[in-house]
Amino acid sequence: MQIIHRRIPRFSGFTARLALSTSLLALSAHSALGQQSATPLETITVQGETNSGPGGNAGASASAGTIQTEPVLAAETAWGPVDGYVATISGSATKTGTPLIETPQSISVVTADQIEAQQATSFTEALRYVPGVTPEAFGFEPRFAWIKIRGIDVTTDGLYKDGLQLRNPGFITSYSPEPYGAERIEIPRGPSSVLYGAGTVGGLVNYISKRPVYERFREIEVEGGSHDFYQGKFDFGGHVDEAGTFLYRMTGVVRDADTQIDFIQNDRIFLAPAITWRPSDRTQLTVLAHYQDDDTKVSGAVPAEGLLTPNPNGKISPSLFTGEPTDVYERDEHSVTTLFEHHLTPDWTFRQNARYLNSKLVVDAVYSIGLQADLRTLDRAYYARDNKLKTFNIDNQLIGDFNTGSIQHTLLLGFDYQYLDGTDIGRFGGAAPLDIFAPVYGNQITVSGFYSNQDIEQSQTGLYVQDQIKFTPKWILTLGGRNDWAETTTDNFLSRAKTKIDDREFSGRAGLVFKSNSGIAPYVSYSESFLPVGGTDINGDTFDPETGHQYEAGIKYQPPGSRILLTAAVFDLTRENYTTTNPATFFPEQTGEVNSRGIELSATASLSSGLDLIASFTDFDLEITKSANPLEVGKKLLQTPETTASIWADYTFQYGSLEGFGFGGGVRYIGDSFADTANAIKIPDVTLADAAVHYERGNMRLALNVQNVFDKEYASGCFVRATTLCPFGATRNVTASLKLRW
Repeated sequence: MQIIHRRIPRFSGFTARLALSTSLLALSAHSALGQQSATPLETITVQGETNSGPGGNAGASASAGTIQTEPVLAAETAWGPVDGYVATISGSATKTGTPLIETPQSISVVTADQIEAQQATSFTEALRYVPGVTPEAFGFEPRFAWIKIRGIDVTTDGLYKDGLQLRNPGFITSYSPEPYGAERIEIPRGPSSVLYGAGTVGGLVNYISKRPVYERFREIEVEGGSHDFYQGKFDFGGHVDEAGTFLYRMTGVVRDADTQIDFIQNDRIFLAPAITWRPSDRTQLTVLAHYQDDDTKVSGAVPAEGLLTPNPNGKISPSLFTGEPTDVYERDEHSVTTLFEHHLTPDWTFRQNARYLNSKLVVDAVYSIGLQADLRTLDRAYYARDNKLKTFNIDNQLIGDFNTGSIQHTLLLGFDYQYLDGTDIGRFGGAAPLDIFAPVYGNQITVSGFYSNQDIEQSQTGLYVQDQIKFTPKWILTLGGRNDWAETTTDNFLSRAKTKIDDREFSGRAGLVFKSNSGIAPYVSYSESFLPVGGTDINGDTFDPETGHQYEAGIKYQPPGSRILLTAAVFDLTRENYTTTNPATFFPEQTGEVNSRGIELSATASLSSGLDLIASFTDFDLEITKSANPLEVGKKLLQTPETTASIWADYTFQYGSLEGFGFGGGVRYIGDSFADTANAIKIPDVTLADAAVHYERGNMRLALNVQNVFDKEYASGCFVRATTLCPFGATRNVTASLKLRW
């Protein structure tokens, strides 16, 4: 069993004698699959003296006769906690718990420690330092996670939770996962349809929930900050019985907060109970539940005149609310997930993951249309939605580890099924204009009628196989194939039309890694994606699935025995058969094609000296190569910066009079992008800074975090309606927190 000593000062009050009678865990034979088995070990007592100075155990108390040390962690698992910032194993890219250095694909892991250090209070904030990802594509957005990967929007088809997709056709609902409930967030980039079925060519974001653990702990945290932000968090867990047959965990968040925009609140209630049952060392069942209630408003957009360009009436305030105070955006969401694992033999394991999710979304909102000639009167309109979504996912996996002669195999056989039923009811209307420099609210709203009233049913059945083949310890070949049967039925109650689309698609993947003894691992890979497309063309014919493919080559470097991971990748991906609108007929045509090619660099380190580091650089060329609109061909996709870079460093003193004190900071560069089809309206680039200072002593942690330190006002995700409109980016935000853990 591998033992990893946690560095000071992550709750140094947890120091414990090296008497490990019941608190150490042994991993099961297949713990790399992401599940731990709780096996109490015999008591180990170490006698002698120790030195807590340099080179000794960081933070240990020297006392004659006993050694005191930090709590120890079992070997990292694919869905378990990570000590520091550097994950070494992941389950999202292969579903088998594969070391990152042996995975022929770019993948980043945002750990709970990183989320805590940066004090991310939203899902997208947690992704700000990930290469290739545009996490706030629509600027400041409290409603949901709007994310692009390698220039491709993954908002509706690229979000996953515990390996199961969070589908959202046509924005029937929205998702904003709570970062405090995550053990880690994994971002494999590039197509993943070979394992998951319908999805985008850009990649996916997989939120891994916190799960029950053996060691008992209690954690509470209170936070306060800018814009009347108040939040309480708690996380309790441990074993029910000493044998570890039953484990539990309860995680929760309660937030009462305003935001940088007047009248927009950002309130949340999040509860996530979990329990694990281990009737034997071969069988385990974990049940994860969650309830989330969000109450906010549509953030809206302001005219470019006064933000991007001068306005003779003055500069638009970033606190300007363009809706009405009576606006509503409420989401009620709950789910139950089961994670089952049974070791059939020492070499074969069966796993089944399943989830039922129910989400309700209610919206009443006034939104911006365009600026009048006086450059101060904003035309507005009204829309409302009353939507419901129910989904069921189940993924069955049979995993075998065996040899054929001298060749090692990790074989994955899978069968999965997804079903969703969504109701989309939308109304539209008019709203009085607003003077953006002297706003007066309380204007009457006129409801005109329905723009949507439909029921959508989707199902997907997939069979897949993957073989990870080690010809030698150095050469690793990954081959995968999958066939999907997808069906989409839409009942349009406005037109009284019913459409049914049946799709069948094959997806494949191949990748080769050479893993040297020095820790250098070059790789090449090819992968494919598919995505069902709803709607009909001008002739009433349904569309074929959207497809995509990617070529990628890269190199990863992880010095043996270190907690450092360096990666570099070049990629060339193509999104094909997506629908674009013909400007002559105003009907969609399935002729769209986009190419994205570029480079990504990343570095992650967690050093014993107390330094944590993240750095990334992304640069790609994103071009529309085919479209029903000739004006788009050769142009860039909208609202997509092609160059981004970031670096974050955090240092904590490990000993001496400053032991437990730490500070950190980061810089984020977001390149320019375009707001219009002709690429004539440019959204300027921006460089933002973040900072943190923290102190840990015993079981207490105090922290102060500042996002956008210099309070830069910038536009993000601009678009064109009657005139150009822009959401503000997030302004300066200061958060203080106090955490106790025992």
